[in-house]
Amino acid sequence: MNDDYYKILGVSKTASAEEIKKAYRKLAVEFHPDKNKSKDAAEKFKEVSKAYEVLSDSQKRQTYDQFGTAAFEQGAGQGPFGQQGPFGQGGFGGGPFTYTYTTGGDFSDFDFGGFSDPFEIFRQFFGGEAPGRRAQRPTYSISIDFMEAVKGVTKRVNIDGKNQTIKIPAGVDNGSRIRFNNYDVLVRVKPDPKFRREGYDVISEKEVSFSQAILGDVIEVETVQGLVKLRIPQGTEPDTLFRLAQKGISHIRGSGKGSHYVRIKIKMPKNISHKQKKLLEEFEEEGKKKKSWF
Repeated sequence: MNDDYYKILGVSKTASAEEIKKAYRKLAVEFHPDKNKSKDAAEKFKEVSKAYEVLSDSQKRQTYDQFGTAAFEQGAGQGPFGQQGPFGQGGFGGGPFTYTYTTGGDFSDFDFGGFSDPFEIFRQFFGGEAPGRRAQRPTYSISIDFMEAVKGVTKRVNIDGKNQTIKIPAGVDNGSRIRFNNYDVLVRVKPDPKFRREGYDVISEKEVSFSQAILGDVIEVETVQGLVKLRIPQGTEPDTLFRLAQKGISHIRGSGKGSHYVRIKIKMPKNISHKQKKLLEEFEEEGKKKKSWF
Protein backbone atom coordinates (compact mmCIF):
# COMPACT_ATOMS: atom_id res chain seq x y z
CA MET A 1 0.00 0.00 0.00
CA ASN A 2 0.97 3.63 -0.51
CA ASP A 3 2.23 4.88 2.85
CA ASP A 4 1.34 8.52 2.18
CA TYR A 5 -2.27 8.98 3.31
CA TYR A 6 -2.43 12.46 1.81
CA LYS A 7 -1.41 11.15 -1.61
CA ILE A 8 -3.91 8.31 -1.33
CA LEU A 9 -6.74 10.84 -0.94
CA GLY A 10 -5.17 13.29 -3.38
CA VAL A 11 -5.04 16.19 -0.93
CA SER A 12 -2.27 18.39 0.44
CA LYS A 13 -0.92 18.15 3.98
CA THR A 14 -2.66 21.43 4.78
CA ALA A 15 -6.06 20.22 3.55
CA SER A 16 -9.04 21.09 5.71
CA ALA A 17 -11.31 18.47 7.28
CA GLU A 18 -13.99 19.29 4.69
CA GLU A 19 -11.54 18.86 1.81
CA ILE A 20 -10.45 15.49 3.20
CA LYS A 21 -14.06 14.35 3.56
CA LYS A 22 -14.93 15.47 0.02
CA ALA A 23 -11.93 13.65 -1.45
CA TYR A 24 -12.79 10.48 0.46
CA ARG A 25 -16.41 10.45 -0.70
CA LYS A 26 -15.34 10.75 -4.32
CA LEU A 27 -12.78 7.94 -4.08
CA ALA A 28 -15.05 5.69 -1.99
CA VAL A 29 -17.65 5.79 -4.73
CA GLU A 30 -15.05 5.30 -7.46
CA PHE A 31 -13.48 2.21 -5.89
CA HIS A 32 -16.48 0.67 -4.14
CA PRO A 33 -16.30 -3.07 -5.05
CA ASP A 34 -20.00 -3.13 -5.91
CA LYS A 35 -19.41 -0.61 -8.69
CA ASN A 36 -15.77 -1.08 -9.67
CA LYS A 37 -15.10 -4.66 -10.78
CA SER A 38 -11.37 -4.26 -11.37
CA LYS A 39 -9.19 -6.73 -9.49
CA ASP A 40 -7.56 -4.08 -7.28
CA ALA A 41 -10.72 -2.08 -6.48
CA ALA A 42 -11.36 -3.75 -3.13
CA GLU A 43 -7.76 -3.18 -2.02
CA LYS A 44 -7.91 0.43 -3.19
CA PHE A 45 -11.18 0.98 -1.33
CA LYS A 46 -9.60 -0.41 1.81
CA GLU A 47 -6.56 1.84 1.34
CA VAL A 48 -8.72 4.93 0.87
CA SER A 49 -10.85 4.08 3.91
CA LYS A 50 -7.77 3.59 6.08
CA ALA A 51 -6.32 6.93 4.99
CA TYR A 52 -9.58 8.71 5.74
CA GLU A 53 -9.94 6.98 9.09
CA VAL A 54 -6.65 8.52 10.23
CA LEU A 55 -6.80 11.94 8.56
CA SER A 56 -10.41 12.63 9.55
CA ASP A 57 -9.51 12.33 13.24
CA SER A 58 -7.55 15.38 14.40
CA GLN A 59 -5.63 13.45 17.09
CA LYS A 60 -4.75 10.53 14.81
CA ARG A 61 -3.80 12.97 12.06
CA GLN A 62 -1.41 14.75 14.42
CA THR A 63 0.19 11.43 15.38
CA TYR A 64 0.45 10.39 11.71
CA ASP A 65 2.09 13.70 10.76
CA GLN A 66 4.68 13.11 13.48
CA PHE A 67 5.31 9.37 13.24
CA GLY A 68 3.86 8.15 9.96
CA THR A 69 1.95 4.91 9.37
CA ALA A 70 4.06 2.90 11.83
CA ALA A 71 1.95 4.26 14.67
CA PHE A 72 -1.22 2.78 13.15
CA GLU A 73 -0.18 -0.66 11.99
CA GLN A 74 -1.91 -3.54 13.72
CA GLY A 75 0.47 -5.58 15.87
CA ALA A 76 3.22 -3.11 15.17
CA GLY A 77 5.21 -4.01 18.26
CA GLN A 78 6.79 -1.02 19.95
CA GLY A 79 5.10 2.32 19.38
CA PRO A 80 6.83 5.70 19.27
CA PHE A 81 6.83 5.96 23.07
CA GLY A 82 8.18 2.49 23.81
CA GLN A 83 4.72 0.99 24.31
CA GLN A 84 2.78 -1.63 22.42
CA GLY A 85 1.39 -0.20 19.18
CA PRO A 86 -2.03 1.42 19.65
CA PHE A 87 -3.95 -0.86 17.34
CA GLY A 88 -5.19 -4.42 17.56
CA GLN A 89 -8.36 -5.95 18.88
CA GLY A 90 -9.49 -3.38 21.42
CA GLY A 91 -5.86 -2.46 22.04
CA PHE A 92 -4.37 0.80 23.11
CA GLY A 93 -0.86 2.07 23.76
CA GLY A 94 0.54 3.85 26.78
CA GLY A 95 1.52 7.42 27.49
CA PRO A 96 -0.20 10.69 26.66
CA PHE A 97 -0.29 10.25 22.88
CA THR A 98 -2.20 7.01 22.30
CA TYR A 99 -5.64 6.20 21.00
CA THR A 100 -8.28 3.54 21.39
CA TYR A 101 -9.30 1.64 18.30
CA THR A 102 -11.73 -1.22 17.66
CA THR A 103 -11.32 -3.69 14.85
CA GLY A 104 -14.06 -5.89 13.48
CA GLY A 105 -15.66 -7.42 10.45
CA ASP A 106 -18.15 -4.59 9.95
CA PHE A 107 -17.85 -0.82 9.87
CA SER A 108 -20.55 0.05 12.41
CA ASP A 109 -18.26 2.40 14.40
CA PHE A 110 -16.47 3.97 11.45
CA ASP A 111 -17.05 7.48 10.11
CA PHE A 112 -17.44 7.15 6.35
CA GLY A 113 -17.27 10.83 5.50
CA GLY A 114 -20.79 11.76 6.52
CA PHE A 115 -22.29 8.40 5.55
CA SER A 116 -23.25 6.02 8.32
CA ASP A 117 -21.44 3.10 6.67
CA PRO A 118 -20.28 1.81 3.24
CA PHE A 119 -23.77 0.52 2.46
CA GLU A 120 -25.19 4.04 2.75
CA ILE A 121 -22.74 5.00 0.00
CA PHE A 122 -24.15 2.10 -2.02
CA ARG A 123 -27.74 3.25 -1.51
CA GLN A 124 -27.09 6.92 -2.28
CA PHE A 125 -25.07 6.41 -5.45
CA PHE A 126 -26.39 3.14 -6.85
CA GLY A 127 -29.91 2.88 -5.44
CA GLY A 128 -31.45 0.00 -3.52
CA GLU A 129 -29.95 -2.14 -0.80
CA ALA A 130 -26.52 -3.74 -0.99
CA PRO A 131 -26.81 -7.49 -1.58
CA GLY A 132 -26.33 -9.79 1.40
CA ARG A 133 -26.50 -7.03 3.98
CA ARG A 134 -27.67 -7.99 7.45
CA ALA A 135 -30.41 -6.00 9.15
CA GLN A 136 -29.00 -3.35 11.44
CA ARG A 137 -30.02 -2.81 15.04
CA PRO A 138 -31.68 0.54 15.77
CA THR A 139 -29.11 3.07 16.99
CA TYR A 140 -29.78 6.07 19.21
CA SER A 141 -27.37 8.83 20.17
CA ILE A 142 -26.93 10.26 23.65
CA SER A 143 -24.80 13.21 24.78
CA ILE A 144 -23.11 13.16 28.19
CA ASP A 145 -20.63 15.33 30.06
CA PHE A 146 -16.93 14.50 30.27
CA MET A 147 -17.06 13.55 33.96
CA GLU A 148 -20.19 11.43 33.39
CA ALA A 149 -18.14 9.45 30.86
CA VAL A 150 -15.30 9.12 33.37
CA LYS A 151 -17.41 8.05 36.33
CA GLY A 152 -20.31 6.36 34.57
CA VAL A 153 -23.91 7.56 34.71
CA THR A 154 -27.50 6.35 34.60
CA LYS A 155 -29.79 8.19 32.19
CA ARG A 156 -33.56 8.19 31.86
CA VAL A 157 -34.47 8.34 28.16
CA ASN A 158 -37.56 8.06 26.00
CA ILE A 159 -37.26 5.63 23.09
CA ASP A 160 -40.20 4.97 20.79
CA GLY A 161 -42.54 6.57 23.30
CA LYS A 162 -41.32 4.44 26.21
CA ASN A 163 -39.32 5.70 29.18
CA GLN A 164 -36.25 3.56 29.73
CA THR A 165 -33.24 3.65 32.03
CA ILE A 166 -29.83 3.01 30.53
CA LYS A 167 -26.63 2.60 32.52
CA ILE A 168 -23.50 3.96 30.86
CA PRO A 169 -20.35 2.37 32.33
CA ALA A 170 -17.36 4.33 33.59
CA GLY A 171 -14.64 4.82 31.00
CA VAL A 172 -16.72 5.22 27.83
CA ASP A 173 -15.24 7.55 25.22
CA ASN A 174 -16.68 9.75 22.52
CA GLY A 175 -18.03 7.43 19.82
CA SER A 176 -18.42 4.41 22.10
CA ARG A 177 -21.29 2.13 21.10
CA ILE A 178 -23.19 0.34 23.88
CA ARG A 179 -25.67 -2.48 23.31
CA PHE A 180 -28.96 -2.40 25.22
CA ASN A 181 -31.64 -5.00 24.69
CA ASN A 182 -32.63 -4.74 21.01
CA TYR A 183 -30.92 -1.41 20.22
CA ASP A 184 -27.53 0.31 20.41
CA VAL A 185 -26.62 3.63 22.00
CA LEU A 186 -23.91 5.80 20.44
CA VAL A 187 -22.25 7.97 23.09
CA ARG A 188 -21.20 11.55 22.39
CA VAL A 189 -18.97 13.04 25.09
CA LYS A 190 -18.81 16.80 25.52
CA PRO A 191 -15.26 18.20 25.80
CA ASP A 192 -14.02 19.48 29.15
CA PRO A 193 -12.22 22.83 29.49
CA LYS A 194 -9.74 21.46 32.05
CA PHE A 195 -9.00 17.92 30.88
CA ARG A 196 -8.00 16.41 27.54
CA ARG A 197 -8.41 12.68 27.05
CA GLU A 198 -6.01 10.39 25.18
CA GLY A 199 -7.27 6.81 25.39
CA TYR A 200 -7.53 6.12 29.12
CA ASP A 201 -4.99 8.84 29.96
CA VAL A 202 -5.82 12.43 30.83
CA ILE A 203 -3.72 15.53 30.22
CA SER A 204 -4.11 18.85 32.01
CA GLU A 205 -2.05 21.97 32.49
CA LYS A 206 -0.99 23.48 35.80
CA GLU A 207 0.33 26.99 36.15
CA VAL A 208 3.06 27.69 38.71
CA SER A 209 4.90 30.87 39.58
CA PHE A 210 8.42 31.69 38.46
CA SER A 211 9.72 31.25 42.01
CA GLN A 212 7.97 27.87 42.42
CA ALA A 213 9.63 26.62 39.25
CA ILE A 214 13.07 27.85 40.37
CA LEU A 215 12.88 26.78 44.02
CA GLY A 216 10.62 23.73 43.71
CA ASP A 217 7.38 23.21 45.59
CA VAL A 218 4.56 20.82 46.42
CA ILE A 219 1.45 21.75 44.47
CA GLU A 220 -2.10 20.47 44.37
CA VAL A 221 -3.32 19.08 41.04
CA GLU A 222 -6.92 18.38 40.07
CA THR A 223 -7.41 14.99 38.38
CA VAL A 224 -10.51 13.05 37.37
CA GLN A 225 -9.89 10.94 40.49
CA GLY A 226 -9.71 13.96 42.83
CA LEU A 227 -7.04 16.31 44.14
CA VAL A 228 -3.46 14.98 44.22
CA LYS A 229 -0.29 16.52 45.66
CA LEU A 230 2.62 16.75 43.24
CA ARG A 231 6.18 17.64 44.11
CA ILE A 232 7.91 19.67 41.44
CA PRO A 233 11.71 19.77 41.71
CA GLN A 234 13.95 22.82 41.68
CA GLY A 235 14.60 24.22 38.23
CA THR A 236 11.45 22.81 36.60
CA GLU A 237 11.29 24.02 33.02
CA PRO A 238 8.19 25.15 31.08
CA ASP A 239 6.13 22.33 29.50
CA THR A 240 7.68 19.67 31.75
CA LEU A 241 5.32 16.69 31.83
CA PHE A 242 4.71 14.82 35.11
CA ARG A 243 2.95 11.44 35.24
CA LEU A 244 0.52 10.49 37.98
CA ALA A 245 0.01 6.74 37.64
CA GLN A 246 -3.48 5.28 38.10
CA LYS A 247 -5.06 8.74 38.25
CA GLY A 248 -6.59 8.60 34.80
CA ILE A 249 -9.75 6.96 33.46
CA SER A 250 -10.92 3.51 34.52
CA HIS A 251 -10.56 0.79 31.89
CA ILE A 252 -14.00 0.01 30.55
CA ARG A 253 -13.05 -3.68 30.42
CA GLY A 254 -10.96 -5.14 33.21
CA SER A 255 -9.27 -3.43 36.11
CA GLY A 256 -6.84 -0.57 36.32
CA LYS A 257 -6.80 3.04 35.29
CA GLY A 258 -4.85 5.19 32.90
CA SER A 259 -2.44 7.91 33.99
CA HIS A 260 -2.86 11.62 34.49
CA TYR A 261 -0.22 13.80 32.84
CA VAL A 262 0.38 17.31 34.16
CA ARG A 263 2.03 19.83 31.85
CA ILE A 264 3.68 22.65 33.79
CA LYS A 265 3.13 26.21 32.65
CA ILE A 266 5.23 28.94 34.26
CA LYS A 267 3.61 32.29 34.93
CA MET A 268 6.15 35.06 34.44
CA PRO A 269 5.63 38.22 36.53
CA LYS A 270 4.70 41.26 34.46
CA ASN A 271 5.50 43.79 37.16
CA ILE A 272 8.11 43.44 39.90
CA SER A 273 9.01 45.62 42.83
CA HIS A 274 12.30 47.43 43.24
CA LYS A 275 13.37 44.88 45.84
CA GLN A 276 12.50 41.95 43.57
CA LYS A 277 14.44 43.54 40.74
CA LYS A 278 17.47 43.97 42.97
CA LEU A 279 17.31 40.35 44.09
CA LEU A 280 17.12 39.15 40.48
CA GLU A 281 20.10 41.31 39.56
CA GLU A 282 22.05 39.77 42.42
CA PHE A 283 20.93 36.34 41.21
CA GLU A 284 22.19 37.15 37.72
CA GLU A 285 25.52 38.44 39.01
CA GLU A 286 26.01 35.34 41.14
CA GLY A 287 25.27 33.19 38.09
CA LYS A 288 28.00 34.91 36.10
CA LYS A 289 30.55 33.77 38.69
CA LYS A 290 29.65 30.15 37.95
CA LYS A 291 30.24 28.32 34.70
CA SER A 292 26.62 27.19 34.63
CA TRP A 293 23.58 26.91 36.83
CA PHE A 294 22.77 23.53 35.28
